[in-house]
Amino acid sequence: MGHKTPLFAEHLALNARIVPFGGWDMPLHYGSQIEEHHRVRGEAGMFDVSHMQIVDLEGNGVLAFLRRLIANDPAKLEVPGKALYSCMLNEHGGVIDDLILYFCASDRYRMVVNAATAEKDLAWMRHHSTGFDVEIRPRRDLAMIAVQGPSARSRVVDLIPPGLREPAMALKSFFAAAQGDWFLGRTGYTGEDGFEIICPAGEAPALWKGLLSAGVAPCGLGARDTLRLEAGMNLYGQDMDEDVSPLESGLSWTIAWEPAERNFIGRSALQAQREQGGLRRFVGLLLTGRGVLREHQEVLSGGERAGEVTSGGFAPSLQRSIAFARVARHVGEKCEVLIRGKAVPARVVKPPFVRNGKPRIDL
Repeated sequence: MGHKTPLFAEHLALNARIVPFGGWDMPLHYGSQIEEHHRVRGEAGMFDVSHMQIVDLEGNGVLAFLRRLIANDPAKLEVPGKALYSCMLNEHGGVIDDLILYFCASDRYRMVVNAATAEKDLAWMRHHSTGFDVEIRPRRDLAMIAVQGPSARSRVVDLIPPGLREPAMALKSFFAAAQGDWFLGRTGYTGEDGFEIICPAGEAPALWKGLLSAGVAPCGLGARDTLRLEAGMNLYGQDMDEDVSPLESGLSWTIAWEPAERNFIGRSALQAQREQGGLRRFVGLLLTGRGVLREHQEVLSGGERAGEVTSGGFAPSLQRSIAFARVARHVGEKCEVLIRGKAVPARVVKPPFVRNGKPRIDL
């Protein structure tokens, strides 16, 4: 038996198929993964993401600590509520986890990390906090619901505290607004507009039921995965991990090289990789033959192994099979993928595949 979120009883009441995920019992779907996917692309869907770890970081030394801890530069965050995406690296440049960091005040930040890596992440942060005036406080007293889709924000507004309604609707992308223990970020993992809503755990069931009444579809892990794949968003443990750097994971944009004197953990290893050259490319694949792309399938170029699929699947919005792959630099616009012993043709494309409900690649 895994951990259960504050919304577990709600999932059972909706006859969700429950599966283990990152040490938690989570809904895979509520009847049809494909229908849930299309509801998010066309209207609004909601996901219980309370399994993810919310961490509050406070103290006079918190900014100095974070500038050492993560590859992006938290000094960029100067306006309360502003967020950035980053990776936390080990000394070899491998990715310990990817995360979102929110600036709350000069001595207070909020971080959201992945469920499966939460304990590892907290241990890493505590180990490296020595010498910094910072308190690291995990918040298991809070729940989180992601509401995503073109009508998501309008369906949320009447269900949040009155004092948050106006600031929430005025939020720009990658900003958050807060009132007490309620915290709304205009962020997500689907390629659609919406909110990620953090609230007290005891208030989450009422919010979930209110969203149901407002016509927001409950969605599980299955739709979350196809949506993020279409949107070109990495999954930790598949597209990057402790043995692969952001430079080979399509995440170079999350590294802040300036100022040069900021010595974040893993910087020297990344610099050495850049100087050595020959780094593998992280690309999108669109299957042009028959089959379904899956992680760990071999990518072939000129009949020779040239890489591997990291994430793959059927894209409901495109009615095609798509994937991410890490490939050798010489791979061109066309390649093949070994599916059940057969080399199937594919095209190399640049993610995202879909954003805001519309294809971003030529089919």
